[in-house]
Amino acid sequence: MTGRELGQREGYRVVELYIGPQHPASGHMRLVVYLDGDIIVRVDPDIGYVHRTMEKLSEVREYVRVISLVERMTIIDSCNITLPFVEAVEKLLGVEPPPRAKYLRTILCEINRISSHLYGLGIGGIFLNHSTMFMWGFGDREVFVHLASLLTGARLTHTYNIFGGVRRDLPQGFRDEFMKAKKYMLRKLKDYDKVFFNNPVIRGRLENVGVLPRDKAIAYGITGPNLRASGVRYDARLLGYAAYSELDFEPVVGKYGDALERVWVRLREIELSLDLIEQALKQIPEGPIFHERFAKMVPPAMKKWFEKGRVKLPGSYVRLRPRRGEVFARGEMGHGEVTYYLVSDGGMMPYRLRIVTPSARNAIMFSILPPGHTLMDLPAIYGSMDYFPPEADR
Repeated sequence: MTGRELGQREGYRVVELYIGPQHPASGHMRLVVYLDGDIIVRVDPDIGYVHRTMEKLSEVREYVRVISLVERMTIIDSCNITLPFVEAVEKLLGVEPPPRAKYLRTILCEINRISSHLYGLGIGGIFLNHSTMFMWGFGDREVFVHLASLLTGARLTHTYNIFGGVRRDLPQGFRDEFMKAKKYMLRKLKDYDKVFFNNPVIRGRLENVGVLPRDKAIAYGITGPNLRASGVRYDARLLGYAAYSELDFEPVVGKYGDALERVWVRLREIELSLDLIEQALKQIPEGPIFHERFAKMVPPAMKKWFEKGRVKLPGSYVRLRPRRGEVFARGEMGHGEVTYYLVSDGGMMPYRLRIVTPSARNAIMFSILPPGHTLMDLPAIYGSMDYFPPEADR
């Protein structure tokens, strides 16, 4: 973290901080901090500098091309951020994906959630000068990036969810690969608890720091693990989209809402995701992975790919025209709830697409949590939030 003095304002010393300014410390972030001595009085987050403009770009792209566009808002969690958009368009098209496709979507969403949490925990570790946590988090994340690549053919931006289904079926040996990964990760989480979470130095930096009471979390519209750490039992997966209505799970909920508990929730959610993937793999039904309406559009020469468990999209798929109307959809990402408001005028491109990402909602935490803490506590609070700058600057 680097900074410079900006002089005096309103009787306080003002410091401009740059978090980063490069990876792995979550760049693209500038905070203006008002100090009374070394006590924080106020923080003005200056978000931006990524220039994504995803909402406006979506208005000049066909619906299927928007999928690969919006997933770049959160590259580390691309299935969870694209699924609500795909489901919104499916509502306008009047189609529902086959049951097997719903399970495959759920499996990839949970793989991405684990990857997202490990990324956030690793970044949080480096904020606290705990380089072991950074190396472990990013190293273990590769295990799940590999699982995602086995399923989708791509490491990060999978473009796996498509209208009416998914692009690939489960590859041979995937279940065995996952069970190895689960066994490894459960063992490694014990090390995380021992070396990081229960480390007296880390607990001293995080415990009772950046406390977010339950009533404030609700009032400010906080979402995701940051909301659940404050004792609020809300998780968009409970709405039952994809295959979540057929899986047995209970959201991880904390009590105190401090920086330490925000870390604890993410650690325990990794265990929950591992359990959900195993449930989905055991319950997944046989059948097609692509809706019959669109499968009929595939030329005979391309249908051989169905036998290999892959979908090749026909040219006419790009020219889909959903009915006129408005639709709202939501989903639970690793960082929290993402919502889409889609307006169709009956053309091949969205008339309007409004996206509210979890990091955009959680950015207000920069203003409400630090006051009263020392400047030294600011990196700890930031690291506990799992804030992802490109996702907010959408």
